Amino acid sequence: MQCLEKPHKAQYGGGIVLNPELDDGLEGWSAFGEAKIEERVSGGNNFIVAHSRNQPYDSSSQKLHLQKDKLYTFSAWIQVSSGSAPVAAVLKTNAGLKYAGAVVAESGCWSMLKGGLTVDASGPAQLYFETRKRNVRLQAIDVKGNPITGATMALKQNKANFPIGAVINEFVINNTVYQNWFTKRFTVATFGNQLKWYSNERSPGKENYSFPDAMLQFCKKNGINVRGHNILWDDPVMQPKWVPSLSPTQLRSAADRRINSVVNRYRGQFIAWDVVNENLHFTFFEDRLGANYSAAVFQKTHQLDPEPVLFLNDYNTLERIDDASVKPRRYLEKLKEIRSFSGGKLSLGIGLEGHFEAAPNLPYVRAAIDTLAEAKVPVWITELDVSTMPDQARHFGEILEEAHAHPAVNGIVTFGTWSPRGCYRMCLTDGNFKNLPPGDVLDKLLKQWSHEGLVGVTNADGFFDSSLFHGDYQVRVTHPTLMTKSSLIHSFKVPSTDTSQEAAVLLVKVSA
Repeated sequence: MQCLEKPHKAQYGGGIVLNPELDDGLEGWSAFGEAKIEERVSGGNNFIVAHSRNQPYDSSSQKLHLQKDKLYTFSAWIQVSSGSAPVAAVLKTNAGLKYAGAVVAESGCWSMLKGGLTVDASGPAQLYFETRKRNVRLQAIDVKGNPITGATMALKQNKANFPIGAVINEFVINNTVYQNWFTKRFTVATFGNQLKWYSNERSPGKENYSFPDAMLQFCKKNGINVRGHNILWDDPVMQPKWVPSLSPTQLRSAADRRINSVVNRYRGQFIAWDVVNENLHFTFFEDRLGANYSAAVFQKTHQLDPEPVLFLNDYNTLERIDDASVKPRRYLEKLKEIRSFSGGKLSLGIGLEGHFEAAPNLPYVRAAIDTLAEAKVPVWITELDVSTMPDQARHFGEILEEAHAHPAVNGIVTFGTWSPRGCYRMCLTDGNFKNLPPGDVLDKLLKQWSHEGLVGVTNADGFFDSSLFHGDYQVRVTHPTLMTKSSLIHSFKVPSTDTSQEAAVLLVKVSA
């Protein structure tokens, strides 16, 4: 994760990449898009510069031949000319685009992009690189519409469009240190155990939502979105103690009461529901109430609360290659079953828990997400952590970077928040909310994925051009001729849904 003054040699001698060290000039390499490329040398390091770029994909390129059913590892050393920017390695194949990895590259040093991929069919592929920012043009004009030259524009990102969240527990309610730590970093919360059936109805008919109610109020007060976790849990050992002994008729009645109670109580207040948790691994309800019971719960949840995305949520899809219960194709089959039962009107999502007990297999992780992306529904990493092991923090960072860089992943929630009862498998901080190594890794990446202290000066036409991550921004404009402070601060949004490559233009009107 270090940015180096001089990059290392190509791994495995470059593998199938031709002329990886540029010993033969630009042989094997070409320009992609409208870029111009040239070879340069600095300190004994040969590298390719792609310049005159007008599109995110304008870059250097090489044609390769990939074979089906092989796991390819990929690495490259990347540097940008100024600031920092996320850069992805992409392979254009006959079947579409495959992402081989990404890194937030910096200026003045070399960042290692490391990843991998698989392909569904053998054939040619064209490797290229693309940046993940949006070009933005700000213009300062006076009340008469005249451009203001030499105005200073200081930009601050208030909120990133890509959601990063964490699990919280009831101790957040009265702990200001905990609250400050959380709100400084995260935009999404998942309640650990406080919204689960066994917490809310310990005895039949005696419900208690005091903790999730208070936690939700904390989230609302601070603009934190909440994932509803969960309505039912298909694991037989995760039921309220009084539930397993119920007859099928009694169980159906109790489960219906639970669904109506929790969904109606929080209707319109969550961005998502984990509907029947881990129903790829387990079948507690289906064994007793019929094979279509999960699908029926999804349908009923949508009827009660139509806005949130309804998630399948399970583990080991990314963590282990040998768990047949949750192979990506099983997710797609389950989604098809639910859609078929409900007539296809539900807003569905894929939740991948991400409890890693061993070093992540990044090529497999990427290939699994590639397959899940075929469903064209939101994909979230919902419970990310890494068990105690050598290089725990480094592996945590690798998964964060991989998930953040993958175009199919729409959000990440970590399960490393401190609790006096102990963390689940990994702690981001100690009990005083001082970072442990995984917390340092997270903070470093959060900083890379945002903008801090970006300042520019408008040109003769009043323009300041920049390249920004998607999100909500505030710009402060200063100039010796400005008369009123009220006109100095303006807000704007860089959307993630706009696919145009032209620069977005914001007119900043000021009184002068």
